[in-house]
Amino acid sequence: MSSPPSPQLSPATTPPGRFNPLADTSLSTIVAGFVAMMTGYTSSLVLMFQAGQAAHLTDAQISSWIWALSMGMGFCSIGLSLRFRAPIVIAWSTPGAALLVSSLAHVEYAQAIGAFIVCAVLLTLVGVTGWFDTLMKKIPAGLASALLAGILFEIGIEIFRAAQYQSALVLTMFFTYLIVKRLSPRYAIVTTLVVGTAAAGALGLLDFSHFHVALAHPVFTMPAFSAAAVVSIGIPLFVVAMASQNVPGIAVLRADGYQTPSAPLIATTGLASLLLAPFGSHGVNLAAITAAICTGPEAHQNPRRRYTAAVWGGIFYLLAGVFGATIAALFAALPKALVVSVAALALFGSIMSGLANAMQDTRQREAALVTFMVTASGLTLLSIGSAFWGLVAGVLTQLILNARRA
Repeated sequence: MSSPPSPQLSPATTPPGRFNPLADTSLSTIVAGFVAMMTGYTSSLVLMFQAGQAAHLTDAQISSWIWALSMGMGFCSIGLSLRFRAPIVIAWSTPGAALLVSSLAHVEYAQAIGAFIVCAVLLTLVGVTGWFDTLMKKIPAGLASALLAGILFEIGIEIFRAAQYQSALVLTMFFTYLIVKRLSPRYAIVTTLVVGTAAAGALGLLDFSHFHVALAHPVFTMPAFSAAAVVSIGIPLFVVAMASQNVPGIAVLRADGYQTPSAPLIATTGLASLLLAPFGSHGVNLAAITAAICTGPEAHQNPRRRYTAAVWGGIFYLLAGVFGATIAALFAALPKALVVSVAALALFGSIMSGLANAMQDTRQREAALVTFMVTASGLTLLSIGSAFWGLVAGVLTQLILNARRA
């Protein structure tokens, strides 16, 4: 039996009386928060190590970088989710980390820190001025839903790709999910995670040989500013953060019915990025893929209680930041097939909802399809990811078709 569609939510329609995060917490929201954190770390943590090693950073500097990002993501996710009572998940910029792999080695680290600060200032100004809210209001709802489905599609099909090389593990997890989903949908993901870990152990796929406990320590770097670093790192980071993180991040919230204003969210992440830049943070932004794990029905059947999933995700980010090296070693011990399968299954509900909402309005259906296909294709132009280009293609399609019909 399918879950009912999520009602439209906004701060104005949230009941003012009852507010008890502990009472609103459930096992499913805790698991959703953990899976979101785990997905965020495993998807791009390796990029940080690659960029740091290419720039010849010390282990302490790389550890401080991860610590700073984790603190920013954790405190912003917790604070914003409690403030707006919506599942607002904050993440680092994965495309930004990929950009740094090739560019960080060509500038001095202090100048890179200066470029991070410039990017953070620009993000803060965008949030404070409020123009981003005006832009997002002009995006049709069907296109926003198609954008969500396209973003999540690539993650969703990873479970079937993983089945090619870890068939026993993935099939065990998949059928566990289906059976528990039918019997007790609320516990489908947590049961799948437990069974998958046990199956991985039985198959000899867990490797704790490099696991060790270590605390992360912040390392302050005095920023320096250069035009070359700002042009090669600061400006591209800003563009990537807006196009590949904040736009789809707001679209995910809107697609699941949360009408939280975007201006304070972007301003807050900009300020957090500004404060943490001297410790290595290249910037924290709104999450898209990991956010969908917390905004969808798998997190909680009641949309008004899903904010606790993001709160727990923030708590797990803080723990991960304190034990940065330990968390990296722990994730390295788990087989990749297990991680991508859990993430994919947790996103099934959001993908279904996105596709269903995208195709509801016949006038937007073709434009929504173009948005979905371009976004799901993984197209990258000018170092900007497919989420931005999918939205551009969808809007252009909608404008052209509307003009033709008129």
